[in-house]
Parts: sequence; C-alpha cells; structure tokens
Amino acid sequence: MNDTPGWASPGSSDSDEPERGDSPQAPPAPSAPSAPQDATAPNWSKEQPPPSQWSAPAGGGWGSPPPPPPQPGPGWGGAPGGRQSSAPWGRPPAAKPGVIPLRPLGVGEILDGAVSTMRAHWRVVLGISLAVALVTQGVLVVLQGLLLDKNSDFSRVQNDPNATSGEILRAAGGALAGSGVAALISLLAMIFATAMLTMVVSRAVLGRPVTTGEAWRDSRPQLLRLLGLTLLLPLIAIVIIVVGTLPGILVIALGVTSGGVALAVIGGLAGCAAAVWLWVRWSLASPALMLEKQGVITSMKRSMKLVRGSWWRILGVQLLAWILVTIVSGIIQTPFTLIAGSVSGDGMSPFMSNNSQVGWTFLIITAIGGVIGTAITLPISSGVAALLYMDQRIRREALDIELARAAGVPGYGETRPSDRITPGS
Repeated sequence: MNDTPGWASPGSSDSDEPERGDSPQAPPAPSAPSAPQDATAPNWSKEQPPPSQWSAPAGGGWGSPPPPPPQPGPGWGGAPGGRQSSAPWGRPPAAKPGVIPLRPLGVGEILDGAVSTMRAHWRVVLGISLAVALVTQGVLVVLQGLLLDKNSDFSRVQNDPNATSGEILRAAGGALAGSGVAALISLLAMIFATAMLTMVVSRAVLGRPVTTGEAWRDSRPQLLRLLGLTLLLPLIAIVIIVVGTLPGILVIALGVTSGGVALAVIGGLAGCAAAVWLWVRWSLASPALMLEKQGVITSMKRSMKLVRGSWWRILGVQLLAWILVTIVSGIIQTPFTLIAGSVSGDGMSPFMSNNSQVGWTFLIITAIGGVIGTAITLPISSGVAALLYMDQRIRREALDIELARAAGVPGYGETRPSDRITPGS
C-alpha cells in the first residue's frame, strides 16, 4: 500500500486483504433463506451493522480497471500560480519554453542547456565568441611575434650573456608593458563576451529570439560594473594570499629562515584555500550583476546568498565545466600545433631550445586553433555560469514561475509588459 496522501497504486484497495492465488475462486454457495441472523463465524462480533448499510466499493471489485489518474489541479500548475514538475502518474511535465525545463536542474541539464543555447542561437553566439577570439588571439600573436623577433631588444638581451643590468631592465619593462596591454585588451574582450552571452542565455531560457544588437543593448549599461567586479575579485584573492604569507616573510626577514619558510608555505596554503572558498561564494556575482541590474557589492552579496548551502555543488559543476572546456580546447588546438610545427619546419624546437626562434607561420597557425577553440568553449563556460545562477534562484526563490509567466506558458497568468525574469531590473 502507498501511504502518501492522495495517491494509490493501481489495483489497490482500502482494505488490507490477504494475497490471492492465481487460480479463480469458486463463487460462494448461496445461504439458506431461513438461516438465522446470528449464524456467524465464532470469532466475529455479535453486533454487526444491518445489511442495507453496506455497498460495493466505488470502481468495482478486483476485476474492474483502475480509476483514472488524477487531473492537474491548482497545486500542480493547472491554475495560475501552480508549479509544473516532472512526476509520474499523470502529473504534467515541467514547462520548457526554451533550452531548459523550468524546474530545478541537474548537472547534465545545465551543461546541455549551455550547448543547446549555442545550437539554437548559433549565429549570435558564435558571432560574439568568434569576434572576441579573433581580437584576443590577434593581440597575442602580434605581441609574441614582436617579443620573439631576433631584432627585438628582448631577444638580443636574452641571447647576450654580456648584457648590462640596465639593458635587462629596459627589455623586461618593455615586455611587461606589452603583456599588460595585451592582457587588458583580452580582459575587455572577455567582459564584452560574457555580458552579451549572459543576455543571450536569458533569452534562450524563455524561448525568445535574440539578435546581436539586442544583446548589446541589454548588456551595455552594466559593462563598467562588470569590469569593476572582474578586477575586484582577483584583487581580493591576491590580497588574501599575500596576507597569509606575510607572517612567514617577516620571520624570514628577522633571520629565521627555516621557520619563516614553513610559516610562509602554511600561510600561503591557507590563503589559497580562503581565496577558493570566496571565489565559489562569488561565482554567481557576474550573472546576478547582469540580469538583476545590480551594483558590484550588491551582486556579490546576492551570489553569497544564492550559494549558501550549495557550495560543494557549485564547485563541482564549475570544475566539471572547466574540465570539459579544457579537454575540448586541447582536442581542437593540438592538431593545429602539430601542423604549425610541420609547416614551419621547426617542429617543437622553439620550445626546447633557447637559440631557436618561433616564426610568424608557427604563431599564426596555432592562433587559428586558439580562435576556433575559444569560439566553441567560451559560450559553454558563460552559459554554465548563467544557468547555475538561474537554477539556484529556481531552487530558492521559485524563479521558474516568473520565467513561465514571462514566457507566456498557459496556466501561469497573463504575461504583462512589466514581467521581468529578475526582480529589481
């Protein structure tokens, strides 16, 4: 028997009858009409209800078909405000107007939603990620080509054993300045892509079409805040690690080398652990900032609230997505690296010898592989972060009802122009 209120397994009855055999039972012999009323079994009570108060159970006996499954009611999504969920025995499945079902998601559904977004809106998604990949890889190729050219100051100092300290400092300063400019351009491009792809995912969840112009118009007001958030999070992590290693550095400065090194290592490990813990707590700040139109500090607080109680799950999904992206990127880039080594004629010698120079041919071919890999993997990582944010809000704040209403799913109320997928936006 099923003890769940409102549920009954097919073929069950309200009484706990003993198990019946497979052979048919013979019909009971008719009793004599003159049998006395108290001719009952010896163990039965003498006080029995009159025969007229007994009736056959509704739905027939054992040979009748089971009753029809219950129909959706107000609590199952059949009426406005009801939540639809995937359940057996006649309950309706969860609404799926876009790339994910509107219910708490599993890990596979989050990854599949990110890939489905790329398939459903491939022109917009690949256009954004391809533009970002071309910019970042192009800047990287130019920087590497200029630094590793045999006529550059960096190469001359690297191959000159008699170089003075001034020449070394100037060459190192130029290399660092070039690397800083390349890193800044790459950072801006990645922020641009993350902001726009988050907006594309939010439209894909609702099953709505989106263009590059619409994604840019929705994400543009938050770009500066997203830049501040992107710079603030690694700065906090660096400060925490430095604070953890600072006591060991001070002990080393006082002359206790062995104890100072051990203290610095322990403090550094503790700082790294704290930085990872905070990184996971703030990992949903970027989609919260973009979709809720919040400030930097408010989005960080929102992320900490959403991640609370799900730290290990968020970490596991993020690590799984990172491993998947790394494997896919390696599979794509490895053939291009081998082809570049064969075409340039140097093979892997540029990485094995200090006297060998990397040619432009090698850099360009490897950059093509980097462009393709980035164009494919960037939408996956951005999509996973956005869908994780939505999944946590579905679990904690019933965002699925708001999403279903905004998508115009029947049974969730009339869609109004003021319906938004996030509060405060």
